Amino acid sequence: MTANLSAEEQRVLDNLRRVEDAVCDACRLAGRSRDEVTLMAVTKTVSPERINVVLDAGVTCIGENRVQEYLSKRDALHLDGVERHLIGHLQTNKVKRIVGEVDMIQSVDSVHVAKAIADASLKTAKGYTDVLVEVNIGGEESKSGVAPDRLPDLLSEIGTFEGIRVRGLMTIPPILHTEAEKRAIFYEMHKLFIDIREKKVDNVIMEVLSMGMSSDFAQAVLEGSTLIRVGSAIFGERQYN
Repeated sequence: MTANLSAEEQRVLDNLRRVEDAVCDACRLAGRSRDEVTLMAVTKTVSPERINVVLDAGVTCIGENRVQEYLSKRDALHLDGVERHLIGHLQTNKVKRIVGEVDMIQSVDSVHVAKAIADASLKTAKGYTDVLVEVNIGGEESKSGVAPDRLPDLLSEIGTFEGIRVRGLMTIPPILHTEAEKRAIFYEMHKLFIDIREKKVDNVIMEVLSMGMSSDFAQAVLEGSTLIRVGSAIFGERQYN
């Protein structure tokens, strides 16, 4: 496979190997199996050709931020056996376009969005969509996500919707600079995840904790993340047209 790669595509493959090594090291330090952590390649602004490099190398999960961008790339991607997630903020007027096109929507943060997804999903052959609820763990006004203290009420309400399955939680933490700060916020998120799981809310299965990105995925793995979302550490800095 590597013989026909461009220099840029080879860099992507080398980056992927470095990320994989770092994930393995973090799992080892945490006493966890590597199988407990899914590595998602985040594909925002990345060309299908470069995405296919990592898919052909064995990555089995991709995440896209925008509905239109994913749909524009979809047919050019090597998606057999690959999980596809929408990880960006979802507007209700885009719900019908993405439901049925991805395996999971990670950015549910309101009853309104959850109901729109549920209603659209009931009209698909599958009949439901797996979702994660986004938590604003840092309480930042500039970020979407439900406040931690409002999470139980939100889960109780959307857990009654037939067209969705709540599979876990997702978060984008504040920008932090030290390893201790990063681990502390991820510890807090993991504790919230465990607390919700122990409450056994109807139609809420706490299986997936999506936290950790290019700058902090190792700390997230150490604190219990089951899915890390890595973009620039694999593909390089985003190139905006």
